[in-house]
Amino acid sequence: MIIRRFKNEDSVELANLIAKTLRTTNIKDYSPEYIEKDISFLTSEKLIERSNWTNLYVVCDYNIIIGCGAIGLYWGKEDESRLFTIFVLPEYQGKGIGRKIIETLEQDEYFLKARRIEIPSPITAVDFYRKMGYDYKNGVAELNDEQLYCLEKFR
Repeated sequence: MIIRRFKNEDSVELANLIAKTLRTTNIKDYSPEYIEKDISFLTSEKLIERSNWTNLYVVCDYNIIIGCGAIGLYWGKEDESRLFTIFVLPEYQGKGIGRKIIETLEQDEYFLKARRIEIPSPITAVDFYRKMGYDYKNGVAELNDEQLYCLEKFR
């Protein structure tokens, strides 16, 4: 298994990974309509765009992309960052790959220069992120308008 930076030619495979993960794992917490709307925001084209303003990483098992994660500045602030697009193929979940992705993101330049890191968490992943040291933003455990929890970590 290797973790490397995203390349534009990864975009279709990565979009398919995200769609499969949302339809398989996240479907237990969200409606099919919600899932399909998320998938429409994470197309191969939009992943390439996202890679222009974040550091997007992929996890590969030989030549298959099995996970991903990104980090970028939070609303342009130099001392705050945000995690994005963290997914692991369903058949690889529970094997420490998500932890490796978070560890990689937490060694990235955007993380190292931030004093606060935020992550918008789906219901499905909130327990995982809390185990990784992220907690509810301002102590508020409420879903926002996008049906996500806002979690944060201070350094």
